[in-house]
Amino acid sequence: MNATLERWTTRRAFILAVTGAAVGLGNIWRFPYITGENGGAAFLVLYIAFVLLLGLPVMMAEILVGRAGRRAPMQSLGYLAGQAGASRHWRWLGLFGAFTVFCILSFYSVVSGWSIEFLITAVNGDFVGRSAAEIGAGFDAFLADPRRLTFNHTLFLVMTMTVVAAGVAKGLERLNNLLMPLLYLLLVLLAIYAATTDGFVPALAWLFKPDLSVITPLVVMHAMGHAFFTLAVGACALMAYGAYMPEHQSLPRAAGAVAVLDVSVALLAGIAIFSVVFSQGMDPGEGPGLMFVTLPVAFAELPWGALWLSIFFLLLLLATWTSSINLAEPMVATLQGLGLGRGKASAVVGIAVWLLGLLSVLSFSNLAEWRPLFGMNVFELVTTIPTEVFLPVGGLLIACFAAWVMPQQESRAALGVSESGFLLWRTVVRWISIPLAAVVLAAGLL
Repeated sequence: MNATLERWTTRRAFILAVTGAAVGLGNIWRFPYITGENGGAAFLVLYIAFVLLLGLPVMMAEILVGRAGRRAPMQSLGYLAGQAGASRHWRWLGLFGAFTVFCILSFYSVVSGWSIEFLITAVNGDFVGRSAAEIGAGFDAFLADPRRLTFNHTLFLVMTMTVVAAGVAKGLERLNNLLMPLLYLLLVLLAIYAATTDGFVPALAWLFKPDLSVITPLVVMHAMGHAFFTLAVGACALMAYGAYMPEHQSLPRAAGAVAVLDVSVALLAGIAIFSVVFSQGMDPGEGPGLMFVTLPVAFAELPWGALWLSIFFLLLLLATWTSSINLAEPMVATLQGLGLGRGKASAVVGIAVWLLGLLSVLSFSNLAEWRPLFGMNVFELVTTIPTEVFLPVGGLLIACFAAWVMPQQESRAALGVSESGFLLWRTVVRWISIPLAAVVLAAGLL
């Protein structure tokens, strides 16, 4: 029985929803600092190339499986495998994807809680006049306070699961239609503000004038991994959304629009952030602390800095909120496919994610010394293994299923292109994207 009854009501809604799933910490937090650490424009060129050769084809593969199956991920994979005469054990890939996003959302909610704290601090003007050492010490004190972290983690999860429980049209679609345009408006405002700073021209040079001499195998690997991570492929989230896709929508055009919107968020965020950083003579390669320590210092020294810093952290909160909502959906869809109602499924997912998130919260205080695997605490484990191992495994298997296992007529119908277009997509996935995904996985395991 087909368990998926709801659909996106418009083509625009589908594009905004998938963009909402893709746009988040990867674009606004990870892209600027990883670009700063890997040579600026040279990394950007590689990143865009791998989005086209790896991220986009695998994203299309994941969406078309959901569109062809019109069920929750587990049920779609099992149904299509049966149609192809293949093992129905492929359905367990859907459960693996749900477990992957379960791990990711548990730390995503905690980090998103940081953005709530920083937004409040910025609105109050408490960053003004404070040195980098003072802001860094304040951040460390915040991380060491499990009560504050737990409150923010809980608040963010309630915000997320309330929307998911409302359903596809009334919850996810309505919020995406409101928040995604607002997110882009805030980004454009920040980019316009960046153009007035002294660091704007150096930032453009840093981002768009590549120095190919800085390219090393490690830079290539980072660009490949980020292209994979930023489009949210490999966790069956997009498979769930493909099941809700309007019947006559062009999948390649929709996926292409998502890729353009996703990269544009990263570029606009990079322009805004690096302009501020360069205007204060700071190092763009500050690493993960770029957002939560370096930026507050840099903004505080600029005219109207408190206002623009508040807008930036509001932007971050909106991006992580839409992304978290869209990460939660495949888990809820999986439980719905097993017979639970949407409300109960949302409650089960929310409570389970909250409990695992508590271990991440305590990783900065009470459980800081508990390192159960590979010398890492729980926060380090859930931020590393799901993103660097589970996502590439999922993406690799989804691509193999779509390009090698699914009946060709099902794949072509779901892709919605001509025979030559289908053969081009399948060739790229089989002989370029799958080997690249294997390389990403191997790098994550080393």
